[in-house]
Amino acid sequence: MNKSLSGKIFTGLFAGLILGTAIQYLFSGVTLMDTYVLGAAEGVGGMFVSLIKLLVVPLVFVSIVCGIVELKDITAFGRLGGKTFTLYILNTIIAITAALTVGMIFQPGAGANLAGTVSETVTLTTTETPDIFSLIVNIVPSNPVQAFANGDMLQIIFMAILTGLAIQALDSRGGPAIRTFKVANELMMKLIVLVMSLAPYGVFALMVQLGATLNAETLMSVAGYVALVITMLVFWIFIFYPMAVGLTTGIKPMTFLRHTREQILFSLSTASSNATIPVTMRTLTDKLGVSKSVAGFGVPLGATMNMSGVSIYITLATLFVANAFGQPINSADVVTLGLTILLLSIGAGGVPGGGVVMVGVLLHQLGLPPEGLAIVAAVDRINDMFCTSSNVVGDTAVNTIVAKTENEIDAELDEPEVIKVS
Repeated sequence: MNKSLSGKIFTGLFAGLILGTAIQYLFSGVTLMDTYVLGAAEGVGGMFVSLIKLLVVPLVFVSIVCGIVELKDITAFGRLGGKTFTLYILNTIIAITAALTVGMIFQPGAGANLAGTVSETVTLTTTETPDIFSLIVNIVPSNPVQAFANGDMLQIIFMAILTGLAIQALDSRGGPAIRTFKVANELMMKLIVLVMSLAPYGVFALMVQLGATLNAETLMSVAGYVALVITMLVFWIFIFYPMAVGLTTGIKPMTFLRHTREQILFSLSTASSNATIPVTMRTLTDKLGVSKSVAGFGVPLGATMNMSGVSIYITLATLFVANAFGQPINSADVVTLGLTILLLSIGAGGVPGGGVVMVGVLLHQLGLPPEGLAIVAAVDRINDMFCTSSNVVGDTAVNTIVAKTENEIDAELDEPEVIKVS
């Protein structure tokens, strides 16, 4: 999402809030406002949400298939690939666990009382996820068409993984299929960009609806949600990763932060993991002394599946919407929700606005009001900056740790910047 688009979304957000608030306090009971303006806002906002939902199923399927077919080098790299893959998954699991714990403790969105802002045409269903055993059994679809029609994300993800592995098994004969899916992936990216270009108008319409019933307590709740997301991501960037690298490689946390400073600033400004890949490669090879073979394999893989920042973001965003609309996630459903987020966060890799799209998937999966997506999208640029930074610094941390275990770090790394380990 570029800066000009971000500015337009902020403009749409505040303009919608102002108009909605004016309707609530200044034009209450006026037929023109209550019937026609709010009716139009409801229609436009609903169309925008439907556009996002329209792209979700093909986007997730195609992007995961492309990610799988690009993992061929794991077999070639053997132990290196196994270590990198395992650490990326472990990193994401830790991030999800931490976000769920923090979210259940602080309950973002609690007291916002947004349930009254939902259109009467939207039916609120119970926030309920299946138990873990049912989830595992039902992940294998008996009817793929039905899985796509129902938007069952776990079944779709399973089929995508299976398809990707089957294409890999074709070896050179799978070339046409790989090219087809890559073109399809590029097409989905273009469609996402097109839909996100309409985001300022969609956010404006949805915020007009919400603004008509918002109060100060609700606004404070939204601010608290943003602060919680940013606090967790900042902790991950400046505390968790430097400490993890320090404990496993001997590189001082402050040294690691100094070498990743350019990467952090670049990712904050672009909010794009893919755009930051060259900077990440340079940080690893030129500043941290990681071999090009480790960095060349691990960084592209990390851009696809190392999504700790996205995991934290979509976990807290989903809990916020659930609480704000009076449908809190039960503690018994946390494990199942965490597994779902793990799979979806991997599918979000390399997708512009991927966090918002994945939140939309979870809202649909949990039966939560799509209007909640308006707030998430409205503040997405703020959260996405830190989310992207957490993702790419995580790539650097994991590849540095892997390189250390493989003795693939340049021995000439400045002596004062490395803790001597016996």
